Amino acid sequence: MKRVYFTTVLTCAVILAALVCGFQMLNLNGGREHLTVGFIYDNDESTPYTYNFSLAKDAVEKKYGERVDILTCSNVLDDEMEEPLRELAEQGCDIIFFNGYSEVVMQLAPEYPNIQFCQTSYMDVSNTSVPANYHTFKGEAYQGRYVSGIAAGKKIEQMIADGTITEDQAIVGFVAAFPTSEVISGYTAFLLGARSVVPQTVMRVSYTNTWSSYAEEKSAAQQLISDGCVILSQHTDTIGPAIACEEAAEYREVYFVGYNQSMSEVAPATSLVTARICWEPYVLSAVDAVLRDKEIESVVSGRIHGTDASAGFEFGWVEMDDLNQQVAAPGTQEAMDKAIAQFKHGDGAFVFKGDYTGVDPSNASDTCDLRSGYTENANTSYPLFHYILNDVITIEGE
Repeated sequence: MKRVYFTTVLTCAVILAALVCGFQMLNLNGGREHLTVGFIYDNDESTPYTYNFSLAKDAVEKKYGERVDILTCSNVLDDEMEEPLRELAEQGCDIIFFNGYSEVVMQLAPEYPNIQFCQTSYMDVSNTSVPANYHTFKGEAYQGRYVSGIAAGKKIEQMIADGTITEDQAIVGFVAAFPTSEVISGYTAFLLGARSVVPQTVMRVSYTNTWSSYAEEKSAAQQLISDGCVILSQHTDTIGPAIACEEAAEYREVYFVGYNQSMSEVAPATSLVTARICWEPYVLSAVDAVLRDKEIESVVSGRIHGTDASAGFEFGWVEMDDLNQQVAAPGTQEAMDKAIAQFKHGDGAFVFKGDYTGVDPSNASDTCDLRSGYTENANTSYPLFHYILNDVITIEGE
């Protein structure tokens, strides 16, 4: 009996030693047991854009638990980025994520070569020399915009059939921050999604010239509604446009399509559907890569362009939330699913295509003929389509 007991103990000791040795070898090969992860937000979680980005932080906490310490800085303006960035670096962050538009991140990255800096894409870096530890990423938002446009188109189709509006009243409105290619690409895809259902649909765009102003956004939305828009969407950071639609619904039929955060709670009677960029797949993969001492782009599932990455529905970087079945027209889910299936099969070329001519708003000699199509996010995560479509898009105030 003693011999058996001794043999068992010896066997367990050998197995334990092997496990310890294995873990040591793993660490020698670059595996880490713990990370400090930083997040810098341009706003706070009360705004849809930052709230949506903060879900990635929550996902990291849930997945890795005590293996990570998370440090955050909120309400950091682009021109105030340097100080909080350096603070997080000095506090020992191994990887830092940013959702702002500051060039400071790229500029300071070389000073901290052992830290990985991951910034939501804010410009085309495909022809730019960037530090090896500087990364950009973004979900291919045009896909979600197009699908949400289909939902808007189905509702307009229903309103025409019901006699609520006529075909020449098929007008969608868009509250936009700035005339950047990211914003223009998004609202153009939204309109083209609606026109795939109701070809007569046109769009009015109102710029607020700020990313985040409840008063400006709500006022712009109210004006668009007064100008006859029956469905609104936005590329700004507050709930102002959704509130404007909800209040207007008391005296006329109008609906709202959200971006990044569901508006069903603040606009239950008018919220139709929401498209959101999902930051979680990239952020979780990047943290996993650093934990395993791997290159981030070797772990991320998406389209890789150097140290830049993008993806859409096929890798879960874009999704649709909260289709309001009480408001949505019959057949909306099926129409959305059909388009999503195309995107999942890698086909996005059908979006920016048709008998349209677009003009660069800052250079009238720069035009784009969409009869041959335009492929968005072909070589960069940052959207580059920046043309205003003649005859179907009107910019308010021009």
